[in-house]
Amino acid sequence: MVVLMNIRTLGAGFSEGYGVSVGAHRARPAGSYGWDAAWVPIFWLVCGAACLIGAVFSASADPPWNIIAVLYLTLLGLLFIAGGLVYLRATLRGKFEVWAETLDALGLRGDEDALDLGCGRGAVAIMLAERMPGGHVTGIDLWHSRDQSGNSIANAQANLAANGVADRVELVTGDMTALPFADASFDVVTASMAIHNIHAAGGREAALREALRVLRIGGRLVIVDISATKQYVRILGELTGESVSRVPLGWRMWWTGPWMSTALVSTTRTR
Repeated sequence: MVVLMNIRTLGAGFSEGYGVSVGAHRARPAGSYGWDAAWVPIFWLVCGAACLIGAVFSASADPPWNIIAVLYLTLLGLLFIAGGLVYLRATLRGKFEVWAETLDALGLRGDEDALDLGCGRGAVAIMLAERMPGGHVTGIDLWHSRDQSGNSIANAQANLAANGVADRVELVTGDMTALPFADASFDVVTASMAIHNIHAAGGREAALREALRVLRIGGRLVIVDISATKQYVRILGELTGESVSRVPLGWRMWWTGPWMSTALVSTTRTR
């Protein structure tokens, strides 16, 4: 049985600067966390610049291009640049703000065992550890840099040390579709922008099954992801026999625009 957790609306408001607090904790841990799929914002910004340059040359040509073509290139260029900047804000600030609020809303006791799937450079694992001074966090990843720039176990360990949580966070190299952990090992399982990187639908289903398998009764599964969240809702509903909802997370986690938005799927295992 799966019960959707009620959390406060995450799309309203934002904090200024990287070092701000959300609730009792910083919105962004110390350290370096790279960019998610770094080629995407670079592509959008380069395309935007190319369109604007094309508009300038077109307007100054002798004879000048059709004014409609100039306006089209200008608007297209501005759209690409705006999308690239929105993406950069999401990867550098927005996702940290959203996760800080999401974890604060869990009301953790502070002594839980947590697992972060696709932990990357450790942002969510660190944020969990800060909220669980008497607990333990395990982060698991295959360390693919195409999904996050500079993604490596060494960079993750450096971030753990920078935040003073290395003593209660363990990093494991492994596949989230075949977790190397016993049944009912964790009180909390999280996944941030990770499961969608499994391209096959069957692989994403396997990851969800594994997440539920290692979750204890009363444990909570918290997934923040993009394109496949409706599939997660369907699969979790089929696995548990209960309906599952998804919560849109608002503009702070738009990856170029509302056409690539992010949603939260969170569940509590009750049996």
